[in-house]
Amino acid sequence: MAETIDPILPEEISTLAEHVLELAKTKGLRLASAESCTGGLLAAVLTDVSGLSHVFERAFVTYSDEAKCEMLDCDSSEIENCGAVSREVAIAMAQGALQKSEADVVVSITGFAGPAGPTDEEGLVHFACLLKGEASEHCERHFGEIGRDGVRLAALEVALMMMKNALLK
Repeated sequence: MAETIDPILPEEISTLAEHVLELAKTKGLRLASAESCTGGLLAAVLTDVSGLSHVFERAFVTYSDEAKCEMLDCDSSEIENCGAVSREVAIAMAQGALQKSEADVVVSITGFAGPAGPTDEEGLVHFACLLKGEASEHCERHFGEIGRDGVRLAALEVALMMMKNALLK
């Protein structure tokens, strides 16, 4: 039988997730995520906090372009023209998650965790965060060649900070 290994998260990320959940609970708001390169890690972090996970409404793990289109109503021509890892697609993912959930705050993550293809930049990640009734916030990070785990952990921190900032508005 194969041994299962629980991922070890840096304490800062777990603490930040708890803070985000506390803020959402205090404000009576619900959260959702639309994830690609993080593969549901953000959802896992936000549902791991006992007593607060109920403020997390749902997650969309849309790793493929088809999933982005089917689950979040992203436009396939936009993905083709801009690339799945782009400002436009990150914003479309967040908009789709907001429309298809009961959440008040959503964040999307799309990027190249690595190794990247010949024309892709390893460590490039686009984020978008939407607070219901507000304009979307976009963030682009170039984490570099720090490995898949490094990019994914760094992306979690950025996404959580974006949610925190939206909740503090």
